[in-house]
Amino acid sequence: MSKIKLDQEEQELLASFEVDEFESDLTEKRKSFLSNVAEETSKKDKRINIRISSRDLTALQRRALEEGLPYQTLVSSILHKYVSGGLQDVAANKLHQRTS
Repeated sequence: MSKIKLDQEEQELLASFEVDEFESDLTEKRKSFLSNVAEETSKKDKRINIRISSRDLTALQRRALEEGLPYQTLVSSILHKYVSGGLQDVAANKLHQRTS
């Protein structure tokens, strides 16, 4: 598994956490809200079947392995990010900008 590179701020946070000096500034109300949002977001109540090329599936499985995730979880995360606006088609955006 490859080692994740951290920026300076992330390194400082990790160091603080490792020596037990990290203190969260989240209020109990905010923690509760975030916990509820995470729980609602992670509910998986529908099943889908898709057909993709074996090449794409192998690439997804490789990426998931690098991230330490099951590949189905990675696919679900990608789809969620796309539909919620967190993941965008860069090529389509460039094409739209050129034609505007």
